Amino acid sequence: MADESSQKSHAIFIPYPLQGHVIPSVNLAIKLASKGFTITFINTHAVHHQTAKAHPDIGSDIFAKVRESGLDIRYATVSDGLPVEFDRSLNHDQFMASLLHEFSAHVDEVVSRIVGSGEKVHCLIADTFFVWPSKIAKKFGLLYVSYWTEPALVFTLYYHLDLLRENGHFGQKECQEDTIKYIPGVEAVEPRDMMSYLQDTDTTSVCHQIIFNAFQDAKNADFVLCNTVQDLELGTISALHAKVPFYAIGPIFPPGFTKSNVATSLWSESDCSQWLDKKPHGSVLYASFGSYAHVKKSELIEIAKGLALSKVSFLWVLRPDIVSSDDTDPLPVGFKEEVKDRSMIIPWCCQNAVLAHPATGGFLTHCGWNSILESTWCGVPLLCFPLLTDQFTNRKLVVDDWKMGINLSNKRPITKEEVSDNVNCLMSWKSGDEYRVKVKEVRKSLENALAPNGSSGTNLDLFIKQLKAKCQIKPISQ
Repeated sequence: MADESSQKSHAIFIPYPLQGHVIPSVNLAIKLASKGFTITFINTHAVHHQTAKAHPDIGSDIFAKVRESGLDIRYATVSDGLPVEFDRSLNHDQFMASLLHEFSAHVDEVVSRIVGSGEKVHCLIADTFFVWPSKIAKKFGLLYVSYWTEPALVFTLYYHLDLLRENGHFGQKECQEDTIKYIPGVEAVEPRDMMSYLQDTDTTSVCHQIIFNAFQDAKNADFVLCNTVQDLELGTISALHAKVPFYAIGPIFPPGFTKSNVATSLWSESDCSQWLDKKPHGSVLYASFGSYAHVKKSELIEIAKGLALSKVSFLWVLRPDIVSSDDTDPLPVGFKEEVKDRSMIIPWCCQNAVLAHPATGGFLTHCGWNSILESTWCGVPLLCFPLLTDQFTNRKLVVDDWKMGINLSNKRPITKEEVSDNVNCLMSWKSGDEYRVKVKEVRKSLENALAPNGSSGTNLDLFIKQLKAKCQIKPISQ
């Protein structure tokens, strides 16, 4: 019989059931399978149901096409503890509570079934935001690989919550407002640039419980894989290495970038290519606030009025639930008519295809990490409007550190005048040029990381080598 190191490594892979987490998880699953892994990928029933509704041709298995190319990726679905029809967007806290309290029992059951079938399983790859992976991995004698889909800066701020607490920057009725200079590997961060949950004075919410428990659990991980680039966050990553086996392996894109063989979108995608084809090079502002966050109606109205005022051509993705799933037409009266000659407003699209189109010259974004990596790869500068969680911290990286974008607004409440001014600042050839130059410089870091012998490939190979070595000395199944 072949020894452990020449056997295929088998990983059970469980993404967090939000689109922004599923996408980089699918991409990593494909990447690992192309390196010889067997992957059993587990989505929730709800994520699969919504994906299948958006892509009726996928049937019961999102990886069917990928398997035809010879990759060994199996697929299963599991309950998140709530009915499939439950509105997770409208009832965010209830959804999070179910992930905190109910989901692990369903995961335990499916892992038990796979391991019990006699199938050799070596590790559990699970999103860092889950609170249970190290316990389930230990129970079944598996290695735990924690997958972090956000930048290393965000990871290290959560990881060092105890320091933030000790220094009065978190968890106090009145938090300190001075610059934070004591996080290992982080030169300086302003309190306003921390993740939204760390700026809250009430730290008793279900999301806070998830964060506290998840990062306690992550301290037991055998490996942490991070969808970032080593050169872009070198100091932060070097300092984390002293605490955890942390590997920067990003950016992790689908093999074709603009065309994936795996359906991950939770909404049906509109084709914008013909509209974009008619527009001059770099003339269109693409606007999207991601797959999950909500925008206040008053702010959405100011953004709409600002876009109208700017006279710039724009492609705007407006999810049906962008304000709330019970307010499906939040735009100002007469807005669509006013801008119809220079705009396309759609519920969803293939973002990578839009960003890669030569007509796209700027991206008004909520600063989700996937969006930032994708926009950088396409050389498109950013107009930043963070809404929640890591987006405030991501904005700091884009605007303050890498200087490849600007803020949509420097104060709240936002005004249509400021929106219009900043749209024109980014999109004009003269004032926007410095951001176009900078985003191409950062893109070079991404290219270098993905090149043969680049840092991300080297780190992924090192992780695989160490995982295989560790599998030999750790019991695989009970």
